[in-house]
Amino acid sequence: MLNKVIKQQLELLLQSGIKEVYPPVCQKGQRLDELAARYRNCQKCELAKGRTKLVYGEGNPDAFIMIIGEGPGASEDLSGRPFVGKAGELLTKMLAAIHLSREEVYIGNIVKCRPPSNRNPLPEERLACLPYLLEQISIIQPKLLLFMGLVAAQTLLQTSENMGELRKREHLFQNIPAFVTYHPAALLRNPNWKHGAWADLQKFEQRYYQLRDGS
Repeated sequence: MLNKVIKQQLELLLQSGIKEVYPPVCQKGQRLDELAARYRNCQKCELAKGRTKLVYGEGNPDAFIMIIGEGPGASEDLSGRPFVGKAGELLTKMLAAIHLSREEVYIGNIVKCRPPSNRNPLPEERLACLPYLLEQISIIQPKLLLFMGLVAAQTLLQTSENMGELRKREHLFQNIPAFVTYHPAALLRNPNWKHGAWADLQKFEQRYYQLRDGS
């Protein structure tokens, strides 16, 4: 009986011109949790050999904004959570500066396992893990993306442009507006970059309110 009712409702939506129906937030969250559990023992690349915990991602499953970094560090590998430790503390402060909290956004990475000695993930490692990230994006349906770090930006935008060039303009990824800024870990190593990162965040915040308010 329930299936019949659901089918009738879907037919009515289609007749009304509505062709896409996204699952409720609770179903999105459940789906993400199921996938995190499914992939926790992933062996698709060499990074699995040194993994303590797979770092799938966390945050609001119905987030307007999705933040994407490059990969877990030591603290993330131990906790299974993205952007913790000192870099995570800085990310929280960066979000607060543009009036956002971690609970409002969804946070993920290009690769889900820590590269040895925090080196950049190799092309084959990024390629192996990328379907997981694309799957997350398809479920969450964010309206705005923030790529943190050169690895995330170059991988998703399929470009060899440097950080200076990438930060100058808005990009599109799967028809979603995207911005590029420094990774918090890089800002901790290079405090003189913080002024530029603040300028990036201000542009990002302005675009966020434009999209959110339809202005």
